[in-house]
Order: sequence, then structure tokens, then C-alpha cells
Amino acid sequence: MIGYAMCGSFCTMGKSLEILTALCKTYEMLPIMSPITYETDTRFGSAKDHILKAETLCGREVIHTVDAAEPLGPARPLEALVICPCTGNTLAKMARGITDTAVCMAAKAHLRSDRPLLIALASNDAMSANLGNIATLLNRKQVYFVPMKQDDPVSKPHSLVADFSLVEASLAAALEGRQLRPLFL
Repeated sequence: MIGYAMCGSFCTMGKSLEILTALCKTYEMLPIMSPITYETDTRFGSAKDHILKAETLCGREVIHTVDAAEPLGPARPLEALVICPCTGNTLAKMARGITDTAVCMAAKAHLRSDRPLLIALASNDAMSANLGNIATLLNRKQVYFVPMKQDDPVSKPHSLVADFSLVEASLAAALEGRQLRPLFL
């Protein structure tokens, strides 16, 4: 089973759910959401609709609490964990070992089993406040990134976003123990 965690990059939620749809054709999936994603309605859709879509696709309830995510390591091992989208906030917490959300706890618990964690970053501060956190996680065993690029270098000069079309290929590479290259497009 593959874990599929979603964080509050609301403008990429539609793409994330499209990717989840595609992955469900190949893998058995377990949906996980950060509290902000699980509870917040935005102009990009309601939390209720996102939850319903994820649960319908996966045939399982969304894990959205720290205590529900904690067993996803040794007690309930996943083959891999995908975080798509992963916000800068979640990235920073994972780099520092903070586990105060379901997604962060799922990542920590999962990495205890030395299995692949794939990050599809969507962050407006990736090349400023979060650049060191990217480097920290790149040096971590079993952590992989979906190749990323600047989505709007003029208006958002510090922003990086994963190329979501490469999530499936990145997951296949991570399951083989490889980082898909080039990392920065």
C-alpha cells in the first residue's frame, strides 16, 4: 500500500487529486491529509469535496490526526509515502523532526521503516526560507523529490513547484531507490 498525503497548497489540490486518481489505477492507496487541508474550504474547492474524492478513490477513510498516523511505520508499514502537494511549512517541520500534524507524523513513522518518502513540493518560499530544509531532506536516506521548477520567476522569485506530471515516474524511481533527475527543471 502507498500512502498519499496532501498539504494545504490549495491551488495545486486539483492536480494532486488527478495524480491520486492515476495512482489508484496501479496501487492500493491510503489517503492522509494535514489538518488545514482536512478542514479548510477555499476558492479551489471545499474540504468536504476533497475528502469525499480521496476516500472514494482509495476506498478508505482519510487519516487526518496525529494518533491515527503514528502506526504507519513499523506497526502498519507502507511500501512508500507520497506527499503531494507538500508545503514549505510541512517541509520545514519534517526537516526539523516536528510531528504535530498527521502528514508530519506519517512521514516520521514511515521513515522509521527505511522506506521511500516522495515529496512533491509546492512552496512560495522554497528558494529563500526553505532552501536549507530542501538540502537537509536531500541528504536524508530514503527521501526523494519530484523534479521541480520555478513556476513564476518574475512574480514569485522564491517559489518552486513540483512538475506534477512526473509524480508517477518519481514514485517508480523512489521504489527502486533512485532520485529522478534532473531534480531542478
